[in-house]
Amino acid sequence: MKVSSSDYVKSYISVQDIESQNYPAVAFIGRSNVGKSSLINHLLNRKNLVKTSSTPGKTQLINFFLINNSFHFVDLPGYGYASVPIAVKRSWQQMIMDFLLNYNKLKLIIQLTDIRHPPSQHDIEFQKFLKFNQLPALIIANKCDKLKKSRLQQALANIKKTLDLDNSPIPHSALKKVGKTDIWNCIDDHLRDVGK
Repeated sequence: MKVSSSDYVKSYISVQDIESQNYPAVAFIGRSNVGKSSLINHLLNRKNLVKTSSTPGKTQLINFFLINNSFHFVDLPGYGYASVPIAVKRSWQQMIMDFLLNYNKLKLIIQLTDIRHPPSQHDIEFQKFLKFNQLPALIIANKCDKLKKSRLQQALANIKKTLDLDNSPIPHSALKKVGKTDIWNCIDDHLRDVGK
């Protein structure tokens, strides 16, 4: 995929508020501070299109970005340990579930995990949600530059087993520029059914 343009469009608080569903969409989600912003920026060859932060829970809305004037990337709030009130976490969860189940142009959900750690309970529960609802998903093992090569395959195997995946997750590192082509190939495959 050659990215010729990528622009922030708008942020929404619910799927009902989204003004237009003219373009297919790829959504990104994962535990707070897992590196969603860095992954999206890497895929788009941008440094700061999606703002990165060391503070978990920075993303609090459904954020739309228009790519090549033909499809959307959607950055969703992270789940997990963000330091926000329980009521806020529950509202995020409801917002995420409503979007994933009801946005009719959603083609792929990219779930990020941190390759340095076993999948969290939140990771496991979210993967079960995707499977139960038969939602198309790609699992990314992020921050692979933080592991020695000797530990990489074992870590990938552990994620595959814990999340009960059919295929191994794709290792990714924005710092070392790893995984970009494989991720785009999968995105391309899911975007090809536009209009079907």
